[in-house]
Amino acid sequence: MKLILASASPRRRELLAKIAEFHVEPSRFEEKAAGLSAEQTAAYFAEGKAKEVLSRFPDSLVLGADTVVSLNGTVLGKPESREHAAEMLRSLGGRTHEVITGVCLTGRGFCKTQTVKTKVEFFPLGEELVARYVESGLPMDKAGAYGIQDGYPLVKAYFGSYTNVVGLPVDEVRELLGAVERSV
Repeated sequence: MKLILASASPRRRELLAKIAEFHVEPSRFEEKAAGLSAEQTAAYFAEGKAKEVLSRFPDSLVLGADTVVSLNGTVLGKPESREHAAEMLRSLGGRTHEVITGVCLTGRGFCKTQTVKTKVEFFPLGEELVARYVESGLPMDKAGAYGIQDGYPLVKAYFGSYTNVVGLPVDEVRELLGAVERSV
């Protein structure tokens, strides 16, 4: 069965390439959810993305993923502007938050969805660092307006999966793929 990654994210492609061969087919799923927790949002979006692509490629195995940042229960998505990115970064500075990635593996007759959480502690962030990082443009396509892999001194510590914070929890995805292989 052909594996399809339902994402245009270069970070997800890079991480998945370490463990599997696949094709990319970005999902057309509309990411709108209200009243859901951060964990529910990540799972709902991951499943929605995977199922939308499966509807177009029904003989495939489809992996969908979605990452959200949660600060005290508030979901921080992708920033809408540079000002919004700076505001998010200031809110995260000196605090601990959760990065939650929902992953969904689906195919004909099955659908397995799970979430992975990683706690991330930020250094206190000065205005100069926030301005330089935002000006780089790197925060603009990332949940919570940051990438742990971007090379800026934002993250003091993380507790859990590093690849989850990047956008795809590789160990958990490997387990999902292995479970499907064993059942076929």
